[in-house]
Amino acid sequence: MDHSAPRRARVRAPELTGGGGWLNTGGRQYTLADLRGRIVILDFWTFCCVNCLHVLDELRELEEKHRDTVVVIGVHSPKFVHEAEHQAVVDAVERYGVEHPVLDDPELATWKQYAVRAWPTLVVIDPEGYVVAQHAGEGHVHAIERLVAELESEHAAKGTLRRGDGPYVAPEPEPTVLRFPGKAVPLPGGNFLVSDTTRHQLVEFAEDGESVLRRIGSGARGFADGSADEAAFNEPQGLALLDDDSVVVADTVNHALRRLDLTTGEVTTLAGTGRQWWQGSPTSGPAREVDLSSPWDVAWWQGRVWIAMAGVHQLWAYDPTGGTSQAFGSGGGTVAVSAGTTNEGLVDGPGGVAWFAQPSGLAATPERLWLADSETSALRWVEPDGSVHTAVGTGLFDFGHRDGAAEQALLQHPLGVTALPDGSVAVSDTYNHALRRYDPATGEVTTLATDLREPSDAVLAGDDIVVVESARHRLTRLRLPEEAVKVPDVAHRTQREGTEVTPGRLRLDVIFQAPAGQKLDTRYGPSTRLLVSATPPELLRSGEGAGTDLSRALELDPAVEEGVLHVSAMAASCDDDPANEYPACHVHQQDWGVPVRLTEAGTDRLPLVLAGMDA
Repeated sequence: MDHSAPRRARVRAPELTGGGGWLNTGGRQYTLADLRGRIVILDFWTFCCVNCLHVLDELRELEEKHRDTVVVIGVHSPKFVHEAEHQAVVDAVERYGVEHPVLDDPELATWKQYAVRAWPTLVVIDPEGYVVAQHAGEGHVHAIERLVAELESEHAAKGTLRRGDGPYVAPEPEPTVLRFPGKAVPLPGGNFLVSDTTRHQLVEFAEDGESVLRRIGSGARGFADGSADEAAFNEPQGLALLDDDSVVVADTVNHALRRLDLTTGEVTTLAGTGRQWWQGSPTSGPAREVDLSSPWDVAWWQGRVWIAMAGVHQLWAYDPTGGTSQAFGSGGGTVAVSAGTTNEGLVDGPGGVAWFAQPSGLAATPERLWLADSETSALRWVEPDGSVHTAVGTGLFDFGHRDGAAEQALLQHPLGVTALPDGSVAVSDTYNHALRRYDPATGEVTTLATDLREPSDAVLAGDDIVVVESARHRLTRLRLPEEAVKVPDVAHRTQREGTEVTPGRLRLDVIFQAPAGQKLDTRYGPSTRLLVSATPPELLRSGEGAGTDLSRALELDPAVEEGVLHVSAMAASCDDDPANEYPACHVHQQDWGVPVRLTEAGTDRLPLVLAGMDA
């Protein structure tokens, strides 16, 4: 018997099935049997989710390094109705540069077979077709890489490892002027600057919105300052014009703010290190020394550049030295959190207690900073005193297309917001393919235009509004309509089936096993944290709040028939080498929203896998 191979739990991997079929395979349909002999990593993702986008980026290096032994397969598992459309998945795969096969699973069939409960979740299958690990959330790729190295040597020794080219086939590139543009800003002379997100460039258009005057950025994914030709971006999004003839750019996947000098075309870095912010990182300090996390939009308001920090569900602000934009070129300045706790959800109040969910669009007026809070399908605003308020939207699980009184109106994953001259705001209602309007004076929501394709931003141009029609790869000019378009009401809830649980006592177990070669990091006190709440709050009779134990007894009120348990877990682990004075440490973190239905036949234990296997 071979004693060298590590003992690990193994479960036969369920088959991969999805009604939308396979992408990035040249038309071939795959089964697990076709992949036998390879290490398979399933990435359960959905394209609305910024944490899923972080994992796509984390996986790139691993895919490159282990190209002949590892096959990554994205299992696309939709949250929003729009994400169940096959063409939307095709678009997202190109938009985010996904260079591995993707299984389109609109009915969540494979998600259910693997008992997945969170986006993103990574599942590792060994060359013999057994599940050997599961990880929820981001920040796990270092652990998976170690496991991959173990599996490579173990299965090479057994003769069960098959090396060679993977099943990925790149799609044909499309010759459009823009490719999935993100945001736009009108320039002083009437031109437009647009973030050409998938091509990693900025494009300046003439007033017609069609004639290209110049491109800024090499067009290759990268992080480099320099001239218009030398500079490199990584999926840039938001743009804000300053009064010194420069533009601030939210360089999303570089986790940085960049500055474009419109006169010279020179690009410099204002804020960020290129590394992603993690729990425990500084939340303020010199701008070039503080990590950021997927900044999605920027706006100049009250003497600072406000940042929609989608990756950590917060608003941050960049303060140039002296508080005037004149100091922008100096490379000084500070960044700091302005609002949000990093918890994902919809909670109003003072900035320090408010919750956001992937804020992705900003628009400043003297009185308010408006924001599109995409994952709660909400339109919100910040007052000059820092307090946060909601105009439209109720939470993470309700969305649709419904006009009327704001408190019952519905949006679907909006990414942009635009202040209009009459005090109302236009919302780029991305997954409804619509432009909506909210009027604070009447409290009414209307629809201005439909038949757009994933609009992600809009800017004013005289009496017109110019929409960034992202999935049609163009700017679309509309006359601001006198009256609203009539649209039939549609209301949706996230389509995951509720977990049936018993009324009364429910044991919540978050499973975390430190990766091989690591141990829990207890140098600064407890290395784990668990936060539990519920919608509606009455669902939880006891068990809510924060604690350090990853298991907890919950008491559910039998009178509340269904709801959502919100669970946030964190664990820190470090390399387990006594000889190393400065071990590398990693934070593993995930938020779950688990829909539950109370029934006598339900389970009395809810296991959520953060890392490892549920024994």
